[in-house]
Amino acid sequence: MPDDRLPENISETVSVPQSTEALRHFTDALAAATTAEAAYDALCVLTKATVGAKLFTVMTVDMTAMLACRTYTDDPENYPTSGTKPIEMNDWFEIVHGQHRSFVANTLEDIDQVFPDAELIGALGCGSVINLPVLIGGELAATINILHEPGYYTEARVEAAKALLTLPAMATLAFARQL
Repeated sequence: MPDDRLPENISETVSVPQSTEALRHFTDALAAATTAEAAYDALCVLTKATVGAKLFTVMTVDMTAMLACRTYTDDPENYPTSGTKPIEMNDWFEIVHGQHRSFVANTLEDIDQVFPDAELIGALGCGSVINLPVLIGGELAATINILHEPGYYTEARVEAAKALLTLPAMATLAFARQL
């Protein structure tokens, strides 16, 4: 019997048993986590096992101060977790912050339209991105940033990311905030 909570075309990205196993591992890892980094590590592993990613980061936002902060990265050499950057009012902002929808780009040219570090992204072998908004209390609290090779994030993978990662991302962020 198919799982009605998952998109029909999810089999293009990950099987239901595989996603169930990955979610079980995530749940166990989050339950055992004693640090925010351990919680984010669990979310990163889940993302790579289900949707796929070459680069995974989490940016928290402070809309009052209009600042974003990279709070997690799986590539600290190229994307460290230090400092903040101003939130820019652009098309990306409207999609992710205004409409609370995922931003998706599948070429470096599209990425370059909204991110000033497109050259570095390309140098890392990435050329597609999903920025998945994480809402807490109806407000944008963070984005989960998932990057892979050009053209990787098909409609099926984007739908899988939304279906499989939204609730775990909310749980991870809520856990990290309480520490």
